[in-house]
Amino acid sequence: MKQATLKNSGDILHKIETIEKEMFSLRLTVLKKITPSPKKIASLKGVLKNIDISDDDIKHAKKTLYSKAGV
Repeated sequence: MKQATLKNSGDILHKIETIEKEMFSLRLTVLKKITPSPKKIASLKGVLKNIDISDDDIKHAKKTLYSKAGV
């Protein structure tokens, strides 16, 4: 009789573990739908391959970009 009880207890524990895993999975699914995922950042690596950018180029770009802002 004790073995039957232990088997039933083991079955119950297994069912509880299965339910816990399903609840965890459900939580993740709900959180993913609630929380917006950030957009991927496009990598520009390799776009300017073999191009040298000097300090003068950077100064000119800043001057052009920020001329109206007064920076």
